[in-house]
Amino acid sequence: MKIDMLYSKIHRATVTDADLNYEGSVSIDPALIKKAKMFINQKVDIVNCNNGARFSTYIIEGKKGEICLNGAAARLVHRGDKVIIIAYASIELNKAADHEPTVVFVDDNNKFKEIRKEKKH
Repeated sequence: MKIDMLYSKIHRATVTDADLNYEGSVSIDPALIKKAKMFINQKVDIVNCNNGARFSTYIIEGKKGEICLNGAAARLVHRGDKVIIIAYASIELNKAADHEPTVVFVDDNNKFKEIRKEKKH
């Protein structure tokens, strides 16, 4: 049996743009994608810390410093909002207790600050 668990997240990134006319997705700085061990086309949840909106989309490669919500998701954010970008993985139940997700922290300009492992309880 498997259980869905946090795999990785980019914590409190700043939305740099919202493009309603673009085909759906979230554009993310390539360096942050790599640091978070995420992948192009990977499904992610977006949590908007400013308004509480929570929705799913997929990753496309953005420009340096970019966090841009595209398509319908653009209606759920505003430039300057803080978001958490969350990826999950299916983990074997017997390995779940030892799983350590990757958490990427960024500054207000989406520049990498540090990586922390989530604490196990």
